[in-house]
Amino acid sequence: MHNKSVAELARELESGKISSVELTREFLDRIKAEDSQYNSFITVTEDQAMADAKAADEQRAAGKAGVWTGVPFAHKDIFCTNGIATTCGSRMLANFVPPYDATVTANFRAAGAVCLGKTNMDEFAMGSSNESSYFGPVTNPWGRSNGEKRVPGGSSGGSAAAIAARLIPAATATDTGGSIRQPAALCGITGLKPTYGRVSRFGMIAFASSLDQGGTMARTAEDNALMLNVMAGVDPQDSTSADRSVPDYTATLNEPLKGLRVGLPKEYFSDQLSPAMEQQVRNAVKEYEKLGAIVKEVSLPHANLAIAAYYVIAPAEASANLSRFDGVRYGYRCENPQDLNDMYTRTRAEGFGGEVKRRILVGTYALSAGYFDAYYLKAQKVRRLIQQDFINAFKDVDVLMSPVSPSPAFVQGEKTSDPVTMYLEDIFTIAVNLAGVPAMSVPAGFVDGLPIGLQIIGNYFDEARLLNAAHQFQQVTDWHQKLPQ
Repeated sequence: MHNKSVAELARELESGKISSVELTREFLDRIKAEDSQYNSFITVTEDQAMADAKAADEQRAAGKAGVWTGVPFAHKDIFCTNGIATTCGSRMLANFVPPYDATVTANFRAAGAVCLGKTNMDEFAMGSSNESSYFGPVTNPWGRSNGEKRVPGGSSGGSAAAIAARLIPAATATDTGGSIRQPAALCGITGLKPTYGRVSRFGMIAFASSLDQGGTMARTAEDNALMLNVMAGVDPQDSTSADRSVPDYTATLNEPLKGLRVGLPKEYFSDQLSPAMEQQVRNAVKEYEKLGAIVKEVSLPHANLAIAAYYVIAPAEASANLSRFDGVRYGYRCENPQDLNDMYTRTRAEGFGGEVKRRILVGTYALSAGYFDAYYLKAQKVRRLIQQDFINAFKDVDVLMSPVSPSPAFVQGEKTSDPVTMYLEDIFTIAVNLAGVPAMSVPAGFVDGLPIGLQIIGNYFDEARLLNAAHQFQQVTDWHQKLPQ
């Protein structure tokens, strides 16, 4: 059962071939037996999952089931879950149990899905390798045959690793600068970052509010479409969620791609990309040409400014958002504080990890008097130029295609001592978040025996076209079906 997709499992549950109790038990047993190698889960909710599975079977017996009724999955530990610890991978929230559900959590609960637990992540979603979690690093299931441990990508590395290791069929994730697409690429699975505002951020712990976006991870494009059907939609509790109708994202998966206009941004096929990586991406694009797509080169002239702009805007917003973690109302508090100032200082110094503190410092500096105009305001102006590049490109093409990351999964510890090198891992993904457009990563081959991803970028609210393009590619390739050793 663990090798089947969400769509296949839903069909088998519908036909009565398997029960949700049997299915949930199988995945829980796999997590128990295997996850010590990967550390992909922070919390496993075994008792709750079994109770939910039993209830799902009863719903099916009563004829009240939907597609997701009884299908197991997991939440990235950034989505608030009523009565279940939500840590955000940080010591600061290690003992935080929310008294409410995030909208995304509530939507899956209402759909009858069975949550098996909360997956590991970079602390407060800040990282590209899932090495900054207070609960320890996550190990990629790929590339372990020679004894090396490789990163799964970040920040949604726990979700990606758990799916790649077949511990779960699907998981929620979030993407602020590549945190869905990069781990999906490095772990050989399919991941979608929707348009900013397509999925509610209510109850999703904030890192950078103008960039954060909840999204989907699974093995196939079809499964991502099934997830987005549950997650997308306006939410009165999130003023930034888009008040637009939600299509059935599975309805157009099988439409032919003849005439699809594909743009290859020349800035993303530069010397920052190894020849082997470029070759695999171009091979994937050739498959689209065989399917009838028309490919042309396009330009995103301000792409080279994306990293600089992002690492002003994101830390500035993080500095503001994370100021609430002060030891007063909830979360970690230092022991025996001498006075209020000591409590604030020691709580934040002890509760946050190194990468989070680095970004808070950078962000606070960028927002401080005398520097606001020079950094934050300038970065927002650059962001507008980057957004305009995408708007201009989509006048000529339907989708853009590029690499997801400059290299396959690297060895744990290889880049932790050099933050700038680590930040450059997001060089092909960050501009998408600054512009707010949707994008996804689709398995597209191997380099040095490790999976790589093809990035497909779409116009605003054009997720259905992205999912269609990814699904058609997966009908003629089998990269998404490959298993780690």
